[in-house]
Amino acid sequence: MRQNLDEKEALEKVSYLAGNAELVRSLYKVPAREPFCDDLIDFLNVLSKSIMGHPQSRLYSDVVTFAFWIRKASTIQLKKQYEKRDGNIHLGRGTVFHIAPSNVPVNFAYSLVTGLLAGNRNIVRIPSKEFPQVGIIVDSIKTTLKQYEQFIPYIILVRYGREKEINDVLSSIADTRVVWGGDATIAELRKSQLPPRSNEITFADRYSLAVLDADYYLSCENKGKTAEDFYNDTYFSDQNACTSPRLVVWTGKEKTKAKKMFWDELYKIVKKKYTYQNIQGVNKLTSSYLTAAAIGGTMIEPHHDNLIIRVTVPKLTRQLMEGKDNSGFFFEYDCDDILELKMICDDKRCQTIGFLGDKMELFPLLTSGIQGVDRVVPIGKTMDFQLIWDGYDLLSQLTRTIFLSGANH
Repeated sequence: MRQNLDEKEALEKVSYLAGNAELVRSLYKVPAREPFCDDLIDFLNVLSKSIMGHPQSRLYSDVVTFAFWIRKASTIQLKKQYEKRDGNIHLGRGTVFHIAPSNVPVNFAYSLVTGLLAGNRNIVRIPSKEFPQVGIIVDSIKTTLKQYEQFIPYIILVRYGREKEINDVLSSIADTRVVWGGDATIAELRKSQLPPRSNEITFADRYSLAVLDADYYLSCENKGKTAEDFYNDTYFSDQNACTSPRLVVWTGKEKTKAKKMFWDELYKIVKKKYTYQNIQGVNKLTSSYLTAAAIGGTMIEPHHDNLIIRVTVPKLTRQLMEGKDNSGFFFEYDCDDILELKMICDDKRCQTIGFLGDKMELFPLLTSGIQGVDRVVPIGKTMDFQLIWDGYDLLSQLTRTIFLSGANH
């Protein structure tokens, strides 16, 4: 009786943007579904149109990208790619409790849709910060659910602080817990016990880098487009996303010429589009001085102002990324042999390489036995969400298989 009362009190402390406490308590009655159901694909397509029709959606490229990702042509393509035809029965695991990161506005929506595509009921803790992008997507979800009421029990969107008693309750009913918040958030959530048969997917603190071929860059006709792509990978999220490059590595022969053109092009865009606060400049300068003190031969490149801080390092060390910062703070390194990057990439925290040039040039590094690097994508695509993320095949992690003996395997 006491436990039920505690559960009720905890759930009443939650702010519900979609769903309610009674729906949470009755989730066990809602059946798991097969992945990629036709009516779900239709629902997501209507949701995509609703988002694109929102009067503010065009102001946010991350919202538009998400809407594009869930349109029917895209989800059907995902179905073809991930659907398993092995003669067995595949179902969602049940209830998925998602903890979205506080600094990437649209991540909660990608996590939710991944859970839906896998056939699950979903409880998503969305960021407490009032991002406009969150409001646009949540409003569109609520509007679309009026047409597709069968999905109301599968989409519960909640907002609360860091109350352990709420984490305890939501974890206790989770068949899978998905934690996007980094090391500190993972440690906090692991204080809340999962049922014995439940699994957990965690996305720890990571860092990423960019590898730019100077000669290839100089051959590009539209250098402004390259700068725009790099801006979207970095400044759009204040470099808070784990996918955002913190280290820029130059390969090729004409490095000096390429660097000047690249950073000048980027500066034009940052000056025009980026909202800058003085404290960001103070933090970046502090980080650059600390790096210069720690690594002999470090150079802080002169620039127009503090919108871009470039710290050129003479060598790569395992400790370098401990000094990373955000809001336009970049380590920069001239590379003559791609295997020089092994020091940085042989670390499980290393997540994404964004490249400009021929990705085949990265293969000696990628096949050298490094422990890090889960993604290699073109510049401009580092934030694009995929169903294989941080080395996890999310569809496999979020489904269960009923094995049928004698099936055609």
